Amino acid sequence: MDRRQFLKYTGFAGATMMSSPLTAAGTPNPEFLLKSAKAKRVIFLTMSGGMSQFESFDNKPVLKKYDGKKMPMEYLKGQQLAQLQAQKEILCYGPQFKFNKHGQSGLEISELFPHLGSVADELAIVKSAYTEQINHDPAISMLNAGTFLNGRPSMGAWVNYALGSGSKDLPGFVVLESVKGRNPQPLYARLWNNGFLDSVFQGVKFNSKGDTVYYVKNPNGVDRVRQGQLIKTINKLNRFSSSHMDDDEISTRIQQYEMAHRMQSSIPDLMDMSKEPAQIADIYGCKPGDGSFASNCLMARKLAERGVRFIQLYHRGWDHHDGIRKYMPICAEAVDQGTAALIKDLKQRDMLKDTLIVFAGEFGRTPMSQTTKKTGHAGRDHHMKSMSYFMCGGGIKGGVSVGETDELGYKPVEDAHHIRDMHATMLHLLGINHKKLTVRFQGLDNRLTGVEEAHLIKKVLA
Repeated sequence: MDRRQFLKYTGFAGATMMSSPLTAAGTPNPEFLLKSAKAKRVIFLTMSGGMSQFESFDNKPVLKKYDGKKMPMEYLKGQQLAQLQAQKEILCYGPQFKFNKHGQSGLEISELFPHLGSVADELAIVKSAYTEQINHDPAISMLNAGTFLNGRPSMGAWVNYALGSGSKDLPGFVVLESVKGRNPQPLYARLWNNGFLDSVFQGVKFNSKGDTVYYVKNPNGVDRVRQGQLIKTINKLNRFSSSHMDDDEISTRIQQYEMAHRMQSSIPDLMDMSKEPAQIADIYGCKPGDGSFASNCLMARKLAERGVRFIQLYHRGWDHHDGIRKYMPICAEAVDQGTAALIKDLKQRDMLKDTLIVFAGEFGRTPMSQTTKKTGHAGRDHHMKSMSYFMCGGGIKGGVSVGETDELGYKPVEDAHHIRDMHATMLHLLGINHKKLTVRFQGLDNRLTGVEEAHLIKKVLA
């Protein structure tokens, strides 16, 4: 009997085992695992649209002095611009809001984020990050999958493939979305897709408002026992099909049916707020289930408690080509309190130490102004040469600032870090060697950090 026949006759889904690093007993393959992991899970807060670093984490007093003056040509010569190239004059645009120092670390954070200022000593801010895509779609693909190519696995799928889910009753990778601000960019399911990995590893999008999951309730006249009998019969047919066909998706279908049945009990419990302290909504600044980013932060904490491995929150509305003085405060207010509350909530529950939080967008914004005919009020164009983000929690050294950009904030001059370095560091903190976490597809050993060299951001590591 050959290996494939043996797997079929002993009841295992052979194709799934061959494409997953988990053994039949659920023990991870040690080939790409490090000896220790600082984080058990990730909460990735995605600022979709590209948040301006000059109104958040990268204070540039010299740029403020140049405000309204022509941008020096030595910065612009041979550089790729998104929409500014159509403007006759390209002028410097100084930070539009004050920066304040916070905590014992003295981290500088824009006045628009007072709540984040209250947890400054937990944050590691990377001010010298950059990417290689200047438009939204390829740039957010790069942020999520490490490449602008469609059809590649997202970071959440990679993490679940490597470590498996920590929850039996919920998906291992959950996505939530909120919107408030200017020109919300569209999001596509491929951003949390499984790519060439088994579809069991893909992200599952929960609704931020209304029913968390559609059709989670049984139809009238069908109780849980009858529903269970139906699923058991369907999966018996699926296992029969699996024994005769070499199709990975049959095994996935079996698991998804069983997961859906378990979620009919787990989702109502997840949504039950009666066990939460009375003041919890005030801490987050939301009404649970109101569709806001703050409500999604509360949901992220509840999902983390229940073992969900990778939780990704998108907030749409950061595309500030114009009216940055109007829209930046709107977006900042939408995410500031909820993010800080999530950090504090996890810490008081002793979960922050093994929960990695990342707060980032797909690129930064230009130190030059962009004025559109729509409003006439200045904004900032897309910028791939410099961006800022922060990490905190599991394995991160709090109260540190990493890297510097030049005096006008155009590009890094110290400790430059590609977005791949963020991915490498994230995997490292989860106990994964990013160079060895590979899957062969179309003749290439693919990995989240790509074929280019990626480096750990050692200065953020505790």
